[in-house]
Amino acid sequence: MALLELKNVTVELPVFGFDAASLKKTVARTVTGGRIKYDTGVTVVRALDDVSLTLRDGDRLGIMGHNGAGKTTLLRTLAGVYPPKRGTYRREGTLASFIDPMLGIEMDATGLENIRLRGLVMGLDHATISRLAPGIAEFSGLGDYLAMPVRTYSAGMLMRLAFSIVTSVRADILLLDEWLSAGDAEFRERADERMREVVSNTGILVLATHSQDMVRRECNRLIQLSHGQKISDEPLGDRAG
Repeated sequence: MALLELKNVTVELPVFGFDAASLKKTVARTVTGGRIKYDTGVTVVRALDDVSLTLRDGDRLGIMGHNGAGKTTLLRTLAGVYPPKRGTYRREGTLASFIDPMLGIEMDATGLENIRLRGLVMGLDHATISRLAPGIAEFSGLGDYLAMPVRTYSAGMLMRLAFSIVTSVRADILLLDEWLSAGDAEFRERADERMREVVSNTGILVLATHSQDMVRRECNRLIQLSHGQKISDEPLGDRAG
């Protein structure tokens, strides 16, 4: 059984090289809703403020809010990347985080080498990477280009590679920062089908997005964030598709 739980979680992020007494701080305090403070000589931003959330198998959660509302911070906290300053975090089940598909891609390494490198970043062992690699290579459609450094790839080819790697793993919990799409029109239809397969096979989905249509289509629950606080939490009923 998959489970994600936050209880009264506050996350504060240090900002170095930032003068707390400067005009920049005054402006930033206004823009961020007063979430900037000066603590023991370091400027910190309160990125999440007393957020509680429980997700179980079958939950499909959409996260919406303005730029800087805390959507990506919440995803990273759910992924275990950001430890709470206060409150508790609990997770049961395997987790796949697609917050940054390009994470772990080394531009001077070949496509095949990057399959292995990105797999390690995702926490896979060497045996699992070796088992998945042929399918990743085939799905990417990059052929002989996989033997070349990825700095020679077009943007579309690079996204094909990253997408093929990150969607090769099945997990109990799936975290998405916007719906993943990849590459050119030729590849996009297969990519969307693959993405739906990944989502349908996961117990818990958390999707941060600006698209209300996407939330209505994929999610059965929606929370709204503003300046790091959860301001609403509502069920959406049965998904349309």
